[in-house]
Amino acid sequence: MLDLLWTILFGALAGWLASLIMGTNSQQGFIIDVLVGIAGSFTGNYIFINLLHFSLGGDFITRLITAVAGACILLGLYKLITRRS
Repeated sequence: MLDLLWTILFGALAGWLASLIMGTNSQQGFIIDVLVGIAGSFTGNYIFINLLHFSLGGDFITRLITAVAGACILLGLYKLITRRS
Protein backbone atom coordinates (compact mmCIF):
# COMPACT_ATOMS: atom_id res chain seq x y z
CA MET A 1 0.00 0.00 0.00
CA LEU A 2 2.84 2.38 0.82
CA ASP A 3 4.49 1.69 -2.54
CA LEU A 4 1.29 2.72 -4.29
CA LEU A 5 1.19 6.00 -2.34
CA TRP A 6 4.82 6.75 -3.19
CA THR A 7 4.19 5.95 -6.85
CA ILE A 8 1.31 8.44 -6.96
CA LEU A 9 3.24 11.16 -5.10
CA PHE A 10 6.32 10.76 -7.26
CA GLY A 11 4.11 10.61 -10.31
CA ALA A 12 2.59 14.00 -9.54
CA LEU A 13 6.02 15.62 -9.21
CA ALA A 14 7.40 13.68 -12.15
CA GLY A 15 4.59 14.76 -14.46
CA TRP A 16 5.38 18.38 -13.85
CA LEU A 17 9.13 17.84 -14.32
CA ALA A 18 8.62 15.74 -17.46
CA SER A 19 6.37 18.40 -18.99
CA LEU A 20 9.15 20.94 -18.44
CA ILE A 21 11.73 18.60 -19.99
CA MET A 22 9.57 17.69 -22.98
CA GLY A 23 8.34 21.24 -23.61
CA THR A 24 4.64 20.51 -23.09
CA ASN A 25 4.21 22.58 -19.95
CA SER A 26 2.35 25.42 -21.70
CA GLN A 27 0.15 23.06 -23.73
CA GLN A 28 -1.52 21.24 -20.88
CA GLY A 29 -2.71 22.02 -17.41
CA PHE A 30 -1.52 20.90 -14.02
CA ILE A 31 -4.10 18.09 -13.78
CA ILE A 32 -2.91 16.54 -17.04
CA ASP A 33 0.70 16.86 -15.85
CA VAL A 34 -0.18 14.98 -12.68
CA LEU A 35 -2.12 12.26 -14.50
CA VAL A 36 0.65 11.74 -17.08
CA GLY A 37 3.19 11.67 -14.26
CA ILE A 38 1.27 9.05 -12.33
CA ALA A 39 0.90 6.90 -15.44
CA GLY A 40 4.57 7.55 -16.21
CA SER A 41 5.55 6.50 -12.73
CA PHE A 42 3.79 3.17 -13.18
CA THR A 43 5.34 2.85 -16.65
CA GLY A 44 8.83 3.63 -15.36
CA ASN A 45 8.48 1.18 -12.50
CA TYR A 46 7.31 -1.52 -14.89
CA ILE A 47 10.14 -0.93 -17.36
CA PHE A 48 12.93 -0.78 -14.79
CA ILE A 49 11.73 -3.56 -12.50
CA ASN A 50 10.06 -6.08 -14.81
CA LEU A 51 11.78 -5.59 -18.15
CA LEU A 52 15.28 -4.50 -17.17
CA HIS A 53 15.38 -6.32 -13.80
CA PHE A 54 16.80 -3.20 -12.16
CA SER A 55 16.27 -2.84 -8.42
CA LEU A 56 14.95 0.61 -7.58
CA GLY A 57 15.70 0.64 -3.90
CA GLY A 58 13.84 3.03 -1.68
CA ASP A 59 15.68 6.29 -2.08
CA PHE A 60 14.05 9.50 -3.27
CA ILE A 61 16.31 10.27 -6.23
CA THR A 62 16.09 6.82 -7.82
CA ARG A 63 12.31 6.72 -7.64
CA LEU A 64 12.00 10.27 -8.94
CA ILE A 65 14.30 9.56 -11.90
CA THR A 66 12.30 6.43 -12.70
CA ALA A 67 9.01 8.32 -12.59
CA VAL A 68 10.33 11.20 -14.72
CA ALA A 69 11.75 8.76 -17.27
CA GLY A 70 8.42 6.96 -17.54
CA ALA A 71 6.51 10.24 -17.87
CA CYS A 72 8.93 11.47 -20.56
CA ILE A 73 8.37 8.24 -22.49
CA LEU A 74 4.61 8.73 -22.35
CA LEU A 75 4.84 12.41 -23.31
CA GLY A 76 7.14 11.52 -26.19
CA LEU A 77 4.67 8.94 -27.46
CA TYR A 78 1.85 11.45 -27.08
CA LYS A 79 3.74 14.06 -29.09
CA LEU A 80 4.58 11.48 -31.75
CA ILE A 81 0.95 10.40 -32.12
CA THR A 82 -0.56 13.89 -32.11
CA ARG A 83 1.98 15.23 -34.60
CA ARG A 84 0.95 12.68 -37.22
CA SER A 85 -2.79 13.25 -36.79
